[in-house]
Amino acid sequence: MPKLPSMPSMPKSSQPAPSGGMPGMSKGTIIGLVATLVIMMVVMQFRNEIGQGLNFVFGPLIGFGGQWPVLSLVVAGLIMITLSTVIRSFFTDSVSQAKNQKIQSEFNKEMRQARAENNLYKLKKLQEEQPKMMAKSMETSTQMMKVMPITMVVVIPIYAWVWYFLANEVPPATETLDLLKIAVPWGTLHLQDTLWVLPMWIVIYTMISLPIGQLENRIVRYFLLKKRLKELDGIEYKS
Repeated sequence: MPKLPSMPSMPKSSQPAPSGGMPGMSKGTIIGLVATLVIMMVVMQFRNEIGQGLNFVFGPLIGFGGQWPVLSLVVAGLIMITLSTVIRSFFTDSVSQAKNQKIQSEFNKEMRQARAENNLYKLKKLQEEQPKMMAKSMETSTQMMKVMPITMVVVIPIYAWVWYFLANEVPPATETLDLLKIAVPWGTLHLQDTLWVLPMWIVIYTMISLPIGQLENRIVRYFLLKKRLKELDGIEYKS
């Protein structure tokens, strides 16, 4: 009976890492998470006072006398997303981040192709390079987590203002009119109702903020990346 060819052994780098500690969590990531949790707890503890203080600014600007709470919610979402996007963009290296994303995308493409073709030699070589790719991905995540506490200083207080505004500045409901009731494609809902544990206004707030945030993030990153590339080109030309 002919001897079957042996399968190539898996490289040591692809074997599971020993357990212990917090795998995949760098020191910077842990510090960012802890700082974010501290900010959230402080704001939640004093959300009424913080919301009342911010109402002196946001109330006259986007409160609209409490007559259009949904519009106030939309504008607050725009402000929050714009500020957090600008802060993140100025505190991250857009060129390095774009390079890492490109390298990671090409690596994943090669990995899928090697698996589809059952190219064991190529797959082994790619698996040997996988720890380097994971390190690059971790570096990007660490940069984002370091910036997160700064963005939370902006984001969480705005949430506190929206909570205060809806609870105190919107006129009370009458038999014929409730300004906190809105029509949505699947029916009618009340902004103070809850979905599981989340107030409905947070759900609507998030649905408004996420797509706008993605768009703004791409626009800001495009202009900052373009500016940074021009600066690098100038340095290279002078040298």
